[in-house]
Amino acid sequence: MESLAGNLRQMQRTPLYPEHVEALRRTGREQVFAKGDMIAQAGDRMDTFYYIVEGEVEATDPVTGERHLPTTLGPTQFLGEIAFLNEGAYSFPMRAVRETRMIAVDREPMLELMARNPEMSDIILTVFAARRRRQVEDSDSTLRLIGIDTSPKLRRVAEFLTRNRIPYRALEIGSDEAIETANACDIPNDEPSMILGDNEIIAEPTPGSVAKLLGLDQEVGSREVFDVLIVGGGPAGVASAVYAGAEGLTALLIEDIAIGGQAGTSSRIENYMGFPTGISGTDLVWRGEIQAMKFGTRFAMPRRVTALAAQDDGLFAATLNDGNTVCAKVIIVATGVQYRRLPLKGLERFEGTGIYYAATDIEARYCRETEIIIVGGGNSAGQATMFLSRSAKHVHLLVRGASLAASMSEYLTKRLQADPRITIHYHTEICDLQGDAKLRSVTISDKQSGQEQTISSEAVFVMVGGEPNTDWLAGIVDLDEGGFVITGDACGQISPYAASSPGVFAVGDVRAGSVKRVASAAGEGSVVIAKVAFAQRPLHQHTVEPAIVFPADIPENTGVVKAKPFMQGDRGCVLTVANDSNHLAEIFRSSVLNQGSQQSFAEPMAACRGCKID
Repeated sequence: MESLAGNLRQMQRTPLYPEHVEALRRTGREQVFAKGDMIAQAGDRMDTFYYIVEGEVEATDPVTGERHLPTTLGPTQFLGEIAFLNEGAYSFPMRAVRETRMIAVDREPMLELMARNPEMSDIILTVFAARRRRQVEDSDSTLRLIGIDTSPKLRRVAEFLTRNRIPYRALEIGSDEAIETANACDIPNDEPSMILGDNEIIAEPTPGSVAKLLGLDQEVGSREVFDVLIVGGGPAGVASAVYAGAEGLTALLIEDIAIGGQAGTSSRIENYMGFPTGISGTDLVWRGEIQAMKFGTRFAMPRRVTALAAQDDGLFAATLNDGNTVCAKVIIVATGVQYRRLPLKGLERFEGTGIYYAATDIEARYCRETEIIIVGGGNSAGQATMFLSRSAKHVHLLVRGASLAASMSEYLTKRLQADPRITIHYHTEICDLQGDAKLRSVTISDKQSGQEQTISSEAVFVMVGGEPNTDWLAGIVDLDEGGFVITGDACGQISPYAASSPGVFAVGDVRAGSVKRVASAAGEGSVVIAKVAFAQRPLHQHTVEPAIVFPADIPENTGVVKAKPFMQGDRGCVLTVANDSNHLAEIFRSSVLNQGSQQSFAEPMAACRGCKID
C-alpha cells in the first residue's frame, strides 16, 4: 500500500543544485554556530530554513542531551521537515557537533524562492515528507502521551495527531519509559499526562492546545480578507486548496477536526486512480495538503466556522469558534458529512471509550485480540472491516439490509465473504450497550427472526449514512430536506456547484445530489476553482471573442438570456445569445463598445455561443 511519502532509509539523496545554493545565498544570510551551540529546541517554530555549508548537526534527546539518531546532517544537507511549510515546531533539539556554517533563509522568502524554483522545491519537499514519514512510522517524537488507553481526553488528542500525521509516543502507565518520563518532569507516574520535550507539561490536553503547541493552528487576523475561504479539509476542500494556490489566489482552509474529512477515517482506499496497491484516506489527503501549502494556501485547525454573513461591500464574513472573523470574496463549502449516531441509550457515555467513528491505527490498538463490531454497509465500513480484522480476534459486520450489493463495491464484498475472521450479519442492528467506565458487551438483534445475541466486545465502529455539516449556513443558501446544499439548476444557477447565494459554492459530499466518492469530491474541488479564478482575474487576462457583456436594459424577445451574477456585487452576464447577428447588432452597437473596463465577466460566459474563454 502507498504511504504518505518516500522511505527515507531507501532514498538516494539528491543535493540542491549549485544555482539553488546561489539563490539561497542571495536571499538569506550566513550564520555560524560553535561546537555545542543549540540551533533549535523541541517545540521551537521552524521559521528559518538552514542549509549546511560546512560542519555537522545532530538531533539530541531532550532529557539526556545525548545524540538521538545514529546519523547526522552534514554539508549540502538541510534541517527541518514538512512542518516548515506551516511554521510548525521542531520535534527534537538540534545541536552543532562542531563549528558549523550555514545559510539561513527566513521562512516567507524561502517559500517564495521555492515557488519560483520547482526543481529546488521538489528536492526539499521530497526530503521533508520522507523525514515526517520516518518519524510517524517510528513514533519518533519528544511529544509523549502517557495513558491514552485510560484517558478519553488523551484518546481524542491521539486521534487528532494520528489523522494529521503528527508523530508522538504513546506510553502505557507503569511502563519503564513512562515512569522515567514522569519522574524527570516531577509529576505522578500513575496518572495520564502529556509532555513535550524534556519537561513541558500540557495541563489541559486537547486537540486545540496541541495544535497551538505544534504550530498547526495558524493565527488568522480578525477581519483578514481572502480571495477564497474553503470550509472543510476533506478531499474536496483540499483539492480546492491546491488549485486555489496554483491559480495565485489567496486562500484559507478551515478544518475543525483533521485533514482528510470522512475519507481520513478510511484505512485503505483501493479504487482511487493512481494508487493500484491502495492508500489510506489520511495519507492521500495529506499529500494534497502539502501541495496546497507549497502553493501558498494557508490552513487553520482545529477551527470551525460558526456563522456566515453577506456584507454590503460584497464580501462574506465568516465567524470562527474563537471569535475571530475572516472575510472572503468567495466561500467554498466542503464540510462533507459525518456518520450518523445510533439512537442507543448510553451511546454518549461510551463515545471514545468503545464507540468509534473512524478506523485508523489509533483505533486499531484498542481492539487487539478482541471481538469487534462494525455497523454499516458502505465501502468505508467494508474497508474498516478488512483493516481491523488484521488485529482483532473476530469482526462482526452488521448490515440492516438483505445484501451489500447496493452499497458496497463488488471486489470488497467478495473479500469480506471469503475471510473466516469476518461474519456478516444481515437484517441486524444493535439494540443495547453494556459496560461501566468503558464498553464491555453489545446486544444485537436480527430484525427478521427477532433473535438476540450478546457479544463480548469493547469496540463498536459506527459507519452508517451521513449527515451534512451545514448548520452554519442557515439563512445563507438553500438546503434540501436532508440539510445538503442545493446547487446548479435546482436553485437557478448555471454552475453545477453554485449555491443559491452568489459567491457561495458547494463541492463534495455536502452538495445535494453529489456522487459520494473520494475521486468525485476531489474532482469537484478542483473544477470549481477554475470558475472562481476566472471570475477574479483582471479584465486584461481574459480572452473573450466576441465581447458580449450586455447592458441591463436588454429588450424583450432578442434571443438574449441574462444569467444571475456570479460574484457578490457583479451585475450579471449573458448565458446565450441569438444566432442572428444583425438582430443583435442594432442593440449592442453602442452599448457593448462603450462598456470598456466596466465589463463584468463570470463563469456562465463559458456557455456563450461563439465565445472563446481561456
